[in-house]
Amino acid sequence: MIPNLSYKGIIYTFTGFWLVWIAMQTYILVDFGIDFKIAFSDSLLSNLLLGITSFIIFITLKYYQPSKDNFFYLRIWALLLAVANTAILSWGLGYLFSYDTKYADLLTRSVPLRFCFQILMITTITLLNWLGYYLLGQQSLESRKQQTEHLAREAELYNLRQQLQPHFLFNSLNSISALAGSKPEEARNMIQQLSEFLRHTLKKDEQQLVSIQDEMNHVNLYLEIEKVRFGHRLQSVVHIDDGCETMHVPVLVLQPLVENAIKFGLYDTFEPVIIKINVSCMERNLLITISNPFDPTTSDSEKGTGFGLTSVKRRLHLIYARNDLVQTEIKENLFTIKLTLPQQL
Repeated sequence: MIPNLSYKGIIYTFTGFWLVWIAMQTYILVDFGIDFKIAFSDSLLSNLLLGITSFIIFITLKYYQPSKDNFFYLRIWALLLAVANTAILSWGLGYLFSYDTKYADLLTRSVPLRFCFQILMITTITLLNWLGYYLLGQQSLESRKQQTEHLAREAELYNLRQQLQPHFLFNSLNSISALAGSKPEEARNMIQQLSEFLRHTLKKDEQQLVSIQDEMNHVNLYLEIEKVRFGHRLQSVVHIDDGCETMHVPVLVLQPLVENAIKFGLYDTFEPVIIKINVSCMERNLLITISNPFDPTTSDSEKGTGFGLTSVKRRLHLIYARNDLVQTEIKENLFTIKLTLPQQL
């Protein structure tokens, strides 16, 4: 069933048209020499019957919408209604005004014309109602389709985020386990930092976009946890251009990329590694680069395209409907991820 609509404007328009047509039809009959009372009654009853028929069509098509393949039945229905209306008018008006021989003769001679008028009006009204309900049905279908796609995107985004959080949590718990025996103080410190990190994550769970400053605070907390794991080997440099602090990014979009940089930069070397994060803004875009050095002789470049990077690409595609927002670059011993995030102004 199609949702209820407000047809006040259409009703007012058709009412005005009907009143004008009643006046015109009365004038035409009077011009043919018919008494005004009979002419007005003829016009009023004819249009009243047409109005009732229109209402029947409106109600019927509201609850039954024939498909394009069954459009033939609408034409047959309009034809039958026109025949029925013409017969009712001819019999009814002839019975009511049989005493006026001039009108009775005109009524008999006007039956074909009345039938043509009835079929023209009924067909037009039927087609307009069918077209209106058809377009409304398509609009409702498109709306439901968009809502379904939106819910599917939200579900997939939520699923991706739920995958990322345990991914980091397991790594952190393994590090805490390794530190518990040899460095219990650092293990306790890491537990506190992890607790704070997860608390911030849960607070952001209902937010889609956050400021870059808020996101970087979260990333810095993550880096502090990782620095407990890797000690002096992990260093970080973060720079945010002036004026970019209030720009927005999808929540938790940077942490998996920083994790990717740590994995790609530190796992195959014992040398200190500097993770550089640079944030700048240009026109309506926020530009973010995350770079880390690596040893080309021991590192596998495929590690740079693991789960974290793939999930971020998928998330950004779902949010912005674009596939060109994440670029990677390997130049000599430097691996760089570049994000371009459109801003809604």
